[in-house]
Amino acid sequence: MAKQLLVAYGLWALGGPLGLHHLYLGRDSHALLWMLTLGGFGAGWLWDAWHLPSWVATANGAPVARTGPVPALSTLRLAGQVLVGVYFGLAAALGLPGVPAVLAQPLAVGLGVQLVASVGDQTSDAPRTVAAAFAASFLFQGRVLGPLPISVAAAIAAQRHRRYRPRGAPRPRLRARLYRLVLALVAFAAPLACRGLSGALALARAVTELLLLPLRTGQLLAEVLGFGGSSRGWGHPPFLGSPPAAGEAVHQSYRELVKLWHPDHNRHRAQEAERRFIELLEAYEELAGPRRAPG
Repeated sequence: MAKQLLVAYGLWALGGPLGLHHLYLGRDSHALLWMLTLGGFGAGWLWDAWHLPSWVATANGAPVARTGPVPALSTLRLAGQVLVGVYFGLAAALGLPGVPAVLAQPLAVGLGVQLVASVGDQTSDAPRTVAAAFAASFLFQGRVLGPLPISVAAAIAAQRHRRYRPRGAPRPRLRARLYRLVLALVAFAAPLACRGLSGALALARAVTELLLLPLRTGQLLAEVLGFGGSSRGWGHPPFLGSPPAAGEAVHQSYRELVKLWHPDHNRHRAQEAERRFIELLEAYEELAGPRRAPG
């Protein structure tokens, strides 16, 4: 079906940063790149408006002029490869903290550079691009600006092995194209989403603790003064029964809890036992006053 320029501009205006116009014109690599970078960080989306007429003509079968057997060197494409490579490398560091950087970062950088190299009617040798990223990573791994030289090395390798796509190659069905795009999006976004979710949960826990702090402080104060019940339900350690308890009741409760939480008896949860043991000693000093804690 022939592509319409008006439809292409409509998709560019409504969903340009998500690459909908590229998807419509069969430029899947370009569409994926725009989805992952929100339209080339905004600037690429605006730049697309000038090229839409020629892209529509190409999608409708117009011949594409080629400068020779090998595409001409493009400084703009080279800069885009370096920029996207750095971006992918930083995304890997944020989204895959449990994976060794010597594996995750060069792989992400190489794939980002190769994605830019595959935009339009060009492509490159993906194994050599990724291999160059891995080779450079051994020299610059662990440095703050490590992704930059790794991206430069991968981009140089991609430019050295650049080539045109073969003419007349059959285009996959729309279902297969969408399937590949979704897989690529999930592979990129899932680690970042999990990382963001864990951070959001930790932030929510911290905010909850902060909001409950006055209530818990009042509860503890009421217990110490003898006006409140046990704070066991609030996540604090058991405070030997109610604060007014005295004499043998306090000592008996203290001895039982000390046996329960002594670090020597809880080697499988040593940190928690030590924390509980210290809190018991502090609570006993508060409740028993100047009396010496029994051994």
